[in-house]
Amino acid sequence: MHAVRLHAFGPAENLRHERTEDPVPAPGQVRIAVRAAGVHLLDTVLRQGLPGPNPAPATLPTIPGREVAGTVDALGEGTDPAWLGRDVVAHLGNVPGGYAELAVTDADRLHPVPEGLGHAEAVAMIGTGRTTLGILAATPLGPDSVALVTAAAGGIGTLIVQYAKKAGATVIGLAGGPAKTARVRDNGADLAVDYTRPDWPRHVRIHLDALGRRATVLYDSVGSTTARAADAHRDLETRGTIGKVVLIP
Repeated sequence: MHAVRLHAFGPAENLRHERTEDPVPAPGQVRIAVRAAGVHLLDTVLRQGLPGPNPAPATLPTIPGREVAGTVDALGEGTDPAWLGRDVVAHLGNVPGGYAELAVTDADRLHPVPEGLGHAEAVAMIGTGRTTLGILAATPLGPDSVALVTAAAGGIGTLIVQYAKKAGATVIGLAGGPAKTARVRDNGADLAVDYTRPDWPRHVRIHLDALGRRATVLYDSVGSTTARAADAHRDLETRGTIGKVVLIP
């Protein structure tokens, strides 16, 4: 099979497109003919061999990539035969291998791809979607909610905007530049504000004053949670927020 392999930690130039042996699924595993693979920020951290929430590969060379979607084309011993031939999406966990034509993983990591959803969209949802659902579980939204979303045109921000609107919340999305704010509006936000403009807080306040409301939750994905802890207090004061500030690392 063809694969992208990493032979030494470092820059992206260390990734090489090569031929290598086809993987064989172990008992309880499946092999996926990969149609789409996710490229996550964490993948760049692991590629450099830097510390992260997951350990870097212990041995090199390795095939990076932890999020894949495709069709199950082989089964390991004892694996449910119903998986064979199915379109699936999977997060490979701490055992990468997604940047390849074929990838193996445990069967209990599989999720069927819903009808009408493409492989690329499924890969986006298996990583970013899981994170978003975890965030939203901590901050239930409804018609009385006013959500202020930073980085609203990004992966998590895009999903939060749509989920919040579906829950009936009023949504204000912050994004950088006309193209991104247009995308935020297209995703259903009640107001999209360009945060590169120095007067953007005034636009948020005007909108909230017109509603007679204050933001009940702020989703902030700019900066690490530790670095942003003190800033969260200022957010409560300067952005007209009451309620929860959710810091997203």
